[in-house]
Amino acid sequence: MSASQTSDVPTLLVKIFGRDRPGLTAGLFDTLAAYSVDVVDIEQVVTRGRITLCALVTEPSHGLAGDLRVTVHGWAQSMKMQAEIISGHGDNRPRGVGRSLVTVLGHPLTAESTAGIAARITAVGGNIDRIFRLAKYPVTAVEFAVSGTSTEALRTELATASASLGVDIAVVSAGLHRRAQRLVVMDVDSTLIQDEVIELFAAHAGCEEQVAEVTAAAMRGELDFEQSLHARVALLAGLDASVVEKVRSEVRLTPGARTLIRTLKRLGYQVGVVSGGFTQVTDDLKERLGLDFAQANTLEIADGKLTGRVTGEIVDRAGKARLLRRFAAEAGVPLSQTVAIGDGANDLDMLNAAGLGVAFNAKPVVREAAHTAVNVPFLDTVLYLLGVTRDEVEAADTHDEDSVQV
Repeated sequence: MSASQTSDVPTLLVKIFGRDRPGLTAGLFDTLAAYSVDVVDIEQVVTRGRITLCALVTEPSHGLAGDLRVTVHGWAQSMKMQAEIISGHGDNRPRGVGRSLVTVLGHPLTAESTAGIAARITAVGGNIDRIFRLAKYPVTAVEFAVSGTSTEALRTELATASASLGVDIAVVSAGLHRRAQRLVVMDVDSTLIQDEVIELFAAHAGCEEQVAEVTAAAMRGELDFEQSLHARVALLAGLDASVVEKVRSEVRLTPGARTLIRTLKRLGYQVGVVSGGFTQVTDDLKERLGLDFAQANTLEIADGKLTGRVTGEIVDRAGKARLLRRFAAEAGVPLSQTVAIGDGANDLDMLNAAGLGVAFNAKPVVREAAHTAVNVPFLDTVLYLLGVTRDEVEAADTHDEDSVQV
């Protein structure tokens, strides 16, 4: 039946709850089948071994509703379950205009913060249609399906609440596009990796303090990125090129980086990196991690020594956004289906250009400007913002291990 055909049809909401065990769903519907009812809707949730099973069915003909009630209660009692049956008409009420998915990351997720999120959703006219847990570790991640308000209004309301509630919140529009192929592009220093590559080179050149001074000047706005890049690289002049291999070996991936990339690739996503650092490191990361795209600045090397200069196109703030667009075009992915991840002001143009910009353990100015922020030290938590559950990640890993063993 169509929605219009069922709107005035008498229906029964049959609710069963108690200790979960195999065969309950089959048993309930076997019981209902004796009355030739049609199933309008089903929902089942299991929490800590307790099941809540709801079936919305058409009311049986020939005045057998009372008999159905007695039979269902009798079956539930025999299974040591509780039953509730409510009469009504038609299906669930229509969802409001506007469909959004609100992903919340808590470390931990408290009752107080959950109450605050629910109140903010209500404040902008939203209704929570469903709540689903995506992960229980390394953070608690839950997803709210919300209707009745626009995604932008919801995002604006919850973005201001995120810090005060002590959680990370991402709001995206619901729909088929979320399941479509995507492109994910990350910054490298302090995002994909824990280090600042220029500082690793500086340590070998014995000029860490000078590099730090130039960086601080850039942070104060006294130098733009390109000026600071040239000033810092100049301090590396004369360094033996063999240090490149040493720096590569010193690079530390951010916790969860391998899991994030491995899972994205399994989903058919394309993954790239853009960096204000150096191709001498990003090219190695591209090969090691199986990335689809990588672009950075290139340290000039002559006669086995670093010259203190960079060659080629400078990857700065504007350059990162430009590269995101280029990668998206090459991947055949609309810009609206791209995800950008970064931590610094140098990433802001890229984060704003992407369909979803994620500030990862970022500076305050970046957190405020990005679509959403993640403030836990696990890069794979970005998966939850895309609707991927921890169970799905682990199941895929287990499947691959079993395949290797076979």
